[in-house]
Amino acid sequence: MLAGAAVTLGRLSDVLVPLGELFAAQGHELYLVGGSVRDAVLGRLGTDLDFTTDARPEAVQRILRGWADHLWDTGGLAFGTVSASKADQQIEITTFRADNYDRVSRNPEVTFGDTLADDLVRRDFTVNAMAVRIGAEGALEFVDPLDGMRSLLAGVLDTPAAPEDSFNDDPLRMLRAARFVSQLGFDVAPRVRAAITSMAEQIDRITAERVRVELDKLIAGAHPIDGINVMCETGLADRVLPEVPAMKLEIDEHHQHKDVYWHSLTVLEQAIDQEDGDPDLVLRWAALLHDVGKPDTKRNEPGGGVSFHHHEVVGAKMVRRRLRALKFPKQFTEEVARLVFLHLRFHGYGKGQWTDSAVRRYVTDADDLLPRLHKLVRADCTTRNKRRAAALRATYDELEDRIARLREQEDLAKVRPDLDGNAIMELLGVPPGPAVGKAWNYLKELRLDRGPLTRDEAEAALLEWWNARK
Repeated sequence: MLAGAAVTLGRLSDVLVPLGELFAAQGHELYLVGGSVRDAVLGRLGTDLDFTTDARPEAVQRILRGWADHLWDTGGLAFGTVSASKADQQIEITTFRADNYDRVSRNPEVTFGDTLADDLVRRDFTVNAMAVRIGAEGALEFVDPLDGMRSLLAGVLDTPAAPEDSFNDDPLRMLRAARFVSQLGFDVAPRVRAAITSMAEQIDRITAERVRVELDKLIAGAHPIDGINVMCETGLADRVLPEVPAMKLEIDEHHQHKDVYWHSLTVLEQAIDQEDGDPDLVLRWAALLHDVGKPDTKRNEPGGGVSFHHHEVVGAKMVRRRLRALKFPKQFTEEVARLVFLHLRFHGYGKGQWTDSAVRRYVTDADDLLPRLHKLVRADCTTRNKRRAAALRATYDELEDRIARLREQEDLAKVRPDLDGNAIMELLGVPPGPAVGKAWNYLKELRLDRGPLTRDEAEAALLEWWNARK
C-alpha cells in the first residue's frame, strides 16, 4: 500500500517538491500528515493537502509568500494554521501542536510543540496520525510511530492514547468515529466503542453547529447505515438524534409490524441507489427520518394489526424541531420536512383513481422537490412480496406518466390563478387587503380542480363566488 501512496504523491511532485525545498532551505521540517496520508494510502486523495511543520505561523507565511497562488488567514492563524492554494491544490500548513484541553468545553489552550511525535499523539485516531516527510529534491519518508498503518490495514479506528483521555479532551471525536465508519467502511476498536458508550453524554459539551457538520458528513458517506448503527449502539444518537433510535419499536407476537428502524435504514439505502451523482443530503435525511412520527402515532388495532395514522404529519413537525435544534439552514429544514409530510400521499392513489385535480395538487405541493419525492416514494417500497413490489412500481410509473401527460397540456410547474391581484381588485372593486388574498386562494383552488381557464371563465367563476359570499 505504501507503494501505491508513493505513486499517488508522485503525481503531486509539482507541488510537493518545491514546497519541501522551500522549507528545507529555511532550515525547517515539513510533513504531509493526517487524513492526507491516510487517503493517499487508500488511493482516495483529493485536492486538500494537510501539512505540519516546526516553523511558526509567521515563518510559514514568509516561506509561502511569492510561491503560493493565493495566501489567506481564515482565523486559523491563532491556531497555528496558514491556508494557501497552488495550482488546483488547497493547502493547510499547521505548526506542531501540543494542546491542552480544559475538559469543560472543547476549546484547547493552543500551545506549539517542538516535535512531530508530540503533534501526532494528540490526533484523534491512529489512522490519522501517520506522516510523510517532504524533503529536499522530492525525498519522501514515511513516519508511523503509532502503528497507524496496522490499523489502516485492519480497517479499525483506534486512538493514539487511551480513548477516555482523547474523548475527554474533545468529545466531538466520538461522533467523528461514527463519521469515519461511514466514510471509510471501518469498524471501531472494542476499547473505543466501550469508551463512547460510557461517555456518550459528554457530546452535550459540543455546540449544535459542530454536531451538525459531523452528521452531514456521516450521512453523505459511502456507508451511512454503519455509521448510524454505531451512533445508536453506543448511545450517541440518544444525545444528538434521538428520533432515530426511538424508531426501534418493540415487536410482539400478537401485533406484528415492520421494524421501523431497519425499514428506515433500508429506505435510506434504496434512496442512495437512486442518486445520480454527488450525495443528495436533502433526499438522504428525508429517507432516514420519513417515519420518525410512527412511535408517537402507533396504535395496536383489534385482530393484531398496527396503525400509524397521520404519522407523516407528526413526523414533519418532529423533523422541523430536530433540524432547527441542530442549526440546519431554514430552507434545508423545510425541504426535508416537506418530503416527510408528502411521502405517504401516493398510497392514496390506489389503482389510479386520482382525478387530474389530485395529480395537479401532488405536483404543486411537491413543487421543485418532485424529483426527490419520486425517489423517496420508490425507496419506501421495502416489501419482500415481489408481486406487491412490482405492482407498486407499476402504479408509480403510471402516476409519473400521468404527470408527464398533464405537463404536455398545462404548465404544472407554474400553477397559479388565472387572474392576478390587480385584476382581482379591479373586477371586485376592492382595495388591497385580506379579501384579495381569499379571492386569489379561491382561484388557485379552482385552477387546481379544473385546469387552465380562459379569462372570461375565471372572471365569471370569481364573481359567482364573490356574490355567494355576500
